[in-house]
Amino acid sequence: MGEIEGTYRVLQTPGSRLGFQKITGVSTLEPGQNLSTAMASSPARTHERDLPIKIKMLDNTVEVLDIESKYYGQTLLAEVYKHLNLIESDYFGIEFQNIQSYWIWLEPMKPVIKQVRRPKTTMLRLAVKFFPPDPGQLQEEYTRYLFALQIKRDLAEERLTCSDNTAALLVSHLLQSEIGDFDESEDREHLKANQYLPNQERIEGKILEFHRKHVGQTPAESDFQVLEIARKLEMYGIRFHLASDREGTRINLAVSHMGVLVFQGNTKINTFNWSKVRKLSFKRKRFLIKLHPEVCGPYQDTLEFLLGSRDECKNFWKICVEYHTFFRLFDQPKPRAKAVLFTRGSSFRYSGRTQKQLVDYIKDSGMKKTPYERRHSKARVSTHVSNTNVPKQSVPFTEGLRTPGSPASAAAPFRSIHSSATPPPVLHVFAETSPSSLDLQAPYTWIPEKNTVAPAEEAGRKLMQQPGSPMLQGVGFGSLPVDHPQLSSLVLKSPLGLNPAFQVNLNAASQGSSPLLSPVLSDADGARIEEDDEMKRKRYPTDKAYFIAKEILATERTYLKDLEVITVWFRSAVIKENAMPEGLMTLLFSNIDPIYEFHRDFLKEIEQRLSLWEGRTNAHMKGDYQRIGDVMLRNMRTLKEFTSYLQKYDEVLTELEKATKSLKKLEMVYKEFELQKVCYLPLNTFLLKPIQRLMHYKLILGRICKHYTAEHRDFADCRNALKEVTEMTSQLQHSLIRLENFQKLTELQHDLIGIDNLTAPGREFIREGCLYKLTKKGLQQRMFFLFSDMLLYTSKGVTGTNQFKIHGHLPLHGMLVEESENEWAVPHCFTIYSAQKTIVVAASTRLEMGKWMEDLNMAIEMAKKSTEKSDMLLEKSVCNRSNRSSDEVSLEQESEDDIHSSRSSLDRQSHHRANTTMHVCWYRNTSVSMTDHSVAVENQLSGYLLRKFKNSNGWQKLWVVFTNFCLFFYKTHQDDYPLASLPLLGYVISSPVEADGIQKDYVFKLQFKSHVYFFRAESKYTFERWMEVIKRATSSPARSSLLLPRAEKNSHTD
Repeated sequence: MGEIEGTYRVLQTPGSRLGFQKITGVSTLEPGQNLSTAMASSPARTHERDLPIKIKMLDNTVEVLDIESKYYGQTLLAEVYKHLNLIESDYFGIEFQNIQSYWIWLEPMKPVIKQVRRPKTTMLRLAVKFFPPDPGQLQEEYTRYLFALQIKRDLAEERLTCSDNTAALLVSHLLQSEIGDFDESEDREHLKANQYLPNQERIEGKILEFHRKHVGQTPAESDFQVLEIARKLEMYGIRFHLASDREGTRINLAVSHMGVLVFQGNTKINTFNWSKVRKLSFKRKRFLIKLHPEVCGPYQDTLEFLLGSRDECKNFWKICVEYHTFFRLFDQPKPRAKAVLFTRGSSFRYSGRTQKQLVDYIKDSGMKKTPYERRHSKARVSTHVSNTNVPKQSVPFTEGLRTPGSPASAAAPFRSIHSSATPPPVLHVFAETSPSSLDLQAPYTWIPEKNTVAPAEEAGRKLMQQPGSPMLQGVGFGSLPVDHPQLSSLVLKSPLGLNPAFQVNLNAASQGSSPLLSPVLSDADGARIEEDDEMKRKRYPTDKAYFIAKEILATERTYLKDLEVITVWFRSAVIKENAMPEGLMTLLFSNIDPIYEFHRDFLKEIEQRLSLWEGRTNAHMKGDYQRIGDVMLRNMRTLKEFTSYLQKYDEVLTELEKATKSLKKLEMVYKEFELQKVCYLPLNTFLLKPIQRLMHYKLILGRICKHYTAEHRDFADCRNALKEVTEMTSQLQHSLIRLENFQKLTELQHDLIGIDNLTAPGREFIREGCLYKLTKKGLQQRMFFLFSDMLLYTSKGVTGTNQFKIHGHLPLHGMLVEESENEWAVPHCFTIYSAQKTIVVAASTRLEMGKWMEDLNMAIEMAKKSTEKSDMLLEKSVCNRSNRSSDEVSLEQESEDDIHSSRSSLDRQSHHRANTTMHVCWYRNTSVSMTDHSVAVENQLSGYLLRKFKNSNGWQKLWVVFTNFCLFFYKTHQDDYPLASLPLLGYVISSPVEADGIQKDYVFKLQFKSHVYFFRAESKYTFERWMEVIKRATSSPARSSLLLPRAEKNSHTD
């Protein structure tokens, strides 16, 4: 017998909620039939005996509802929501434990007694069913209060796992919400009587320490902080379903707003975004995920997971159906006629409002918010203000009082058994949520942006059709967000590899949103800085020279940490595996160790000088130490002795690359080390830091010399120090240009599949970026790489690696480029004619098209003047080249093997970095030239900033490092690796406008589409420096200047 799968039919029907205006939803009712008529068609129930149903609310009170024996789940839900006067009810559901003791959701379209086997003895409970990615999407304060209670329950039941610091911070906000401002004796008594965590005694001190910082915070603000912290955790809203893959590896499946998630233990190892999934189905105990053909090719496109039983499998399938409908759809498809004789599979469908419909309904209804009661809260509450607008996170939320006895709920047939102030005992439960086959080809998709609401529409008006876009996660970058910036790549075979580095949910389906857009800290351990006390506490000097000296200190700290990546961390990795030959070990570390030791002492000296300058010690001698020139001059003279070491770096990089190619063990150690959190940039980038640091000294000293007058006592020392470092940079200038080019070529060599010997002598990197190539399928996204002798184009297949596979190469010799917008009627389109083939490509903007055409024409001219032809070189270097040539425009049908890497490659390829510049260009639809890289090298900065999200209340103090077009966030400057990152290509930096509601000084704003971040600096100078370096590094010049003399570049940046 063939496989029986359920069909995902989406039928149109009016649905009702809480007696309000009917809102269309998704259900299995026939066209023209509504819920009341459906239930009316069932046998009469007037004489059926009542059943007492016990329901535990989120505040742990137990209510008893007397229902008729044939009540549908929908009626029970409506009565509960009416009793609570709950408006945003579609986020919630009622769950119960079945005979197998796992939790399942009550289905609205089935009678209760057909779902709950022993209704008189079974305890049902209200719970949050759908967790939105941003609490700002919850428009009712009461809803946020209930969500906070759900977080409290999840902590007690060990569902929401997190670090001790985060757990303590969450409990401290719950304390503030329940008992008000900090009082040590009252706090300890309350914690003794209430168990928030299984082992909370161990971190009681941290809880009290955090609670002390929340003075004056209202219960509503505390609720929001709980949700803000919780949403950044990987386990936020996650309910595990035990499963195994084809190899028998034990895993956990879960579902969220973004798709189906795979965990190994508590670590997320894979995400199948809704945009990549074509169909979800189950057959007996097997849960099947069918991916789009363009994701993995026509073969092996169905993933299979084995659950414990058919019921568990169907249960998980049901919740997948509901999550997909709730978060992804905003308008129901046309109803489909029901089969006359036979149907195949399950008829289960989500029967409520989607999130889009819910948000629009709350906004358009204009209903006033009614008061409610916080049963456990002893905190003082203020009058609740009626407000139909979505509350903003940046302003305090007002308190209210909503009572079960309000007029709206007076008729509810409830009686209360008891009210418990303590959480339930710790339960070892699995989130068994509902989901035979889910076809994800729905024509309408809605993805809510952060804390935004769609425009109000007339009742009954058809929503506009919008294509779906993949959901953004946080680094996170975010999100981080991202939500945090933990990024995991799509792997089609288990066991799925764990990646300790920054991993990305790389969505090939859309450029509108990507995992790189919104990284957030993965762990909200630190409390927010709500006031200016951090800055007001210390009275630092205000002289500009002091802040320049402080910049030297901050960037020196980052530089020393960068050196430790090689001298400490990489050395430890190669020694542990005995992977590097002794000769190479000596060459590498004998050249970098002396430089590292020098800078350790130099950093201590700068720290001592700044301490004296600030007057923290030896205040009576402060006047003699408010300068930095003498320290810089003395150390620049000492540093000249290390010039011979720096001149050997060319040899070091070359030998390391050769050894990596020839020694498989070293290659494996190298690649695995690049995936570690501490190696936040490509490894060979750290080897260039000593020479690049000299350039930074030159720029900083030039800045301080411009600030001083010639008569200033520190001017002479600073000018002499500048002369010393200028002499060193002039000797190393050409070497640095060559090394930066070599470093970029080796980085690309690791990230591209299908080419060998990319680092051939004489080859220079010019530009990389995203263009759209015209094929028989239409415009297809491709990544292009322009070198001094050839142009490569690649695509990013979704494989076990983050590499790009080469589709074609075009030698520059004899190439011609011309604009062809009018010919093809495609915006920003130009044609590339070469001896091999002719291709048509389109850029995202006219500026991007101009950059590519200018660089291509310049490179073509360089190739003409070159005496060596690149054809022989290409024969040896490019694998699987096509010998086809044509005078006509080539609209070739690229094979699936070309477009997508083969499945077998998953077994032999290791993971690659997912946060390199090429990946950012791919997602941001932009390009970067070698000139841009050089400018970015000279515009690096470090220091403490206060960060605020667009819709958050407080400011968070972070150590921020800007390098390689990216912001990296640390908790302190002593941390060894960043917690999150934010690539800034495509972002616009500006000062806040009045509409942003920022009332602070020295704040700059970073924005990419709807993603907004605010950063606050400590002084005017620091603010201007951050604005300057980010603008220069992210605003690539309109005109490229390949191999521009370093002196000219310095004149621009100075």
